[in-house]
Amino acid sequence: MPDYVYLLDSRLSIDQRNALRLLREAAREAEVILFLVGDAVRDLTSGHAVRDIEIAVHGNALKLKKSIEKAGAKIWGEDEASRSLYLCFPGTVRVDVVSTHRVEYPKPGKAVLHPASIHEDLRRRDFTVNAMAISLNEGSYGLLMDPLNGAADIEGRTLRLVSNYGFLEEPALLIRATRYKARLGWELDLRTEARYNNARGEGVIEFLSSHARSRELEQIGHEEEGLKVLRALESEGWMQVLFSAWTAAAAEEERLQKLHELEVDLLMQGVHADISAAQMSMLTAKLAPKDLAALKKLMLRPGFVEEWNSLDAIAAAFAKVLLAKENLKASASFRLFVSYDPEAVLWLGFTAKDPAVLERYNLFLKEWPQARQRIPHALMQEMRITPELPGYADLVQNIFLELIDGGLSTPEEMRTFLEPHSPPAPPPQVAIKRTRAKRGEGRIKERTFEDEEEETEEEVDSDEELEEIGGEGEEEEIDLEIGLPKADIETELGEEPEEEVEGGAAEEFEAEEEEELEPAPAKKQVKEPKKAPVPAPAVAKAAKTAPPAPPAPGREAAKAAAKPVSVTQAAAPAAKPAPEVKKPAPAPAKAATPAKAPAKPLAKPAPKPAPKAPARAAAHKPAKLAAKAAPAKPAQKASPQPAKKAKPSPPPKAAKPAAKKPAAKPAKKR
Repeated sequence: MPDYVYLLDSRLSIDQRNALRLLREAAREAEVILFLVGDAVRDLTSGHAVRDIEIAVHGNALKLKKSIEKAGAKIWGEDEASRSLYLCFPGTVRVDVVSTHRVEYPKPGKAVLHPASIHEDLRRRDFTVNAMAISLNEGSYGLLMDPLNGAADIEGRTLRLVSNYGFLEEPALLIRATRYKARLGWELDLRTEARYNNARGEGVIEFLSSHARSRELEQIGHEEEGLKVLRALESEGWMQVLFSAWTAAAAEEERLQKLHELEVDLLMQGVHADISAAQMSMLTAKLAPKDLAALKKLMLRPGFVEEWNSLDAIAAAFAKVLLAKENLKASASFRLFVSYDPEAVLWLGFTAKDPAVLERYNLFLKEWPQARQRIPHALMQEMRITPELPGYADLVQNIFLELIDGGLSTPEEMRTFLEPHSPPAPPPQVAIKRTRAKRGEGRIKERTFEDEEEETEEEVDSDEELEEIGGEGEEEEIDLEIGLPKADIETELGEEPEEEVEGGAAEEFEAEEEEELEPAPAKKQVKEPKKAPVPAPAVAKAAKTAPPAPPAPGREAAKAAAKPVSVTQAAAPAAKPAPEVKKPAPAPAKAATPAKAPAKPLAKPAPKPAPKAPARAAAHKPAKLAAKAAPAKPAQKASPQPAKKAKPSPPPKAAKPAAKKPAAKPAKKR
């Protein structure tokens, strides 16, 4: 459903809105209520241009005559029977003010009117699309009343009778149906069309009243395309009943087309002219003077006939004013065009032959509008002159008038002209900045905590992988005969862990060192299958049978100190890098590396004990599982209290110095 408050404000012209405002004020003073009805509501809903306005008043509409005249409206006519007024407001706005009533038809074409409410008034209308009303009263302004569902017929573009006997009771509806079909392009409802054909065949048009005849004759001139409607009525045979001498042949079609083109051009420049009187003059241009005079007497509104007759006079008066000295300036002429009587402007432009007048019209319609393209909208935006400011439209109009007068030709002049209208610049915005240090500290702390957790997990995973790799790579290292200088390895292993040992960890390391120096605990470790792998006896046997390598000078004591722990060192000979000794399980792997140097000549006899290989592999797997199940227990410790070091954080620190050789320090001292 459309918003009729919005439609009343946007679809009506300024002159039509002013007319409604004056009528509402007059009704308020007279303490009556009024509604917008008829063609205006239909055109607002369907989207057509609103040409005629009809107002229904609860009570006697004739009582508003004096107050309306004081408001500036002209009384074009009145009807005592229907208590109606025919008005013309400034801007040639035609308004019919009628009293709400209901109708009875004792005979076809003979209407008897009775005062009634607005609901009964809507039910006596011709078609459902016209039986709608919009309230113009305080408290209910814009409220739609549609008792017969006319909005649905508007959407379906259908003309439906309100009463089944409408064509029989009021023969004027036959003419009105033809006119609506030609104007709107809508079709009759199937039942309505059947009743139309029946009434036409019965000849009920003979009962057409004189009042209805006058209304329908005048309405031809008020149509937007009067010639089209005239031809439609003539083809249906209704012009023989209305006025037989008036046919489409009496019209000057070419000039009528030019008149419509001029109307559009003036409308583009803001001149809203009512074309009715001028169009009627063209539609009857070829009528005989006698027939023309008779036709004018049949018109419903005498005021319309006066306007029709006065077209030449008002055009001559406008030409005289237009060529006056005070209006020779371009801006003065433009103001005159847009403020003078629009019907006079239209008729003078259509009939003028004076070159000076034609030149003025050419400037107004062709030349001056081009100056609107030079209005500096970008500069106005830069100077904060926006459409939201009060008086923006007047400022733009003043700039346009200055431009057509030849002023404001340079940017400096334009800026000087706009400077008084430029509003002051807004105060600078206060930006509250947050210190990035606080936000950064939080992020660094979060990242540090997360990174530590990730690094711990990665170290655990990498140590487990290296443990597996070290256990599986024992045989490969022996087969490849990779020998490393013992002194270099000892110094590296001796220097790196010293930095990590701190506080109580150093004391534990010394205790462990003393225990490892004793030969008896070393034998116990060999017997335990969980802490020492099986390959140690094989490596020990190879060490006994192998001839000793030529020792370096000054390292005899280091060899002697390394002999008691040779069994434990051979448990994991594959672990090489120093940082991997953090885990307690791979700790003995680092201690086994110095035993590789004397094992060089034993590369050949190592593969001899072939039947023992499956046993070694079988014994190596439980060692891995034990290391994974209890990573906190150091493998090299022979102390009877290993359960105390099963805490999650201390064991890794205690395991790091466990890889430190006891023989490394004496080697450095010597």
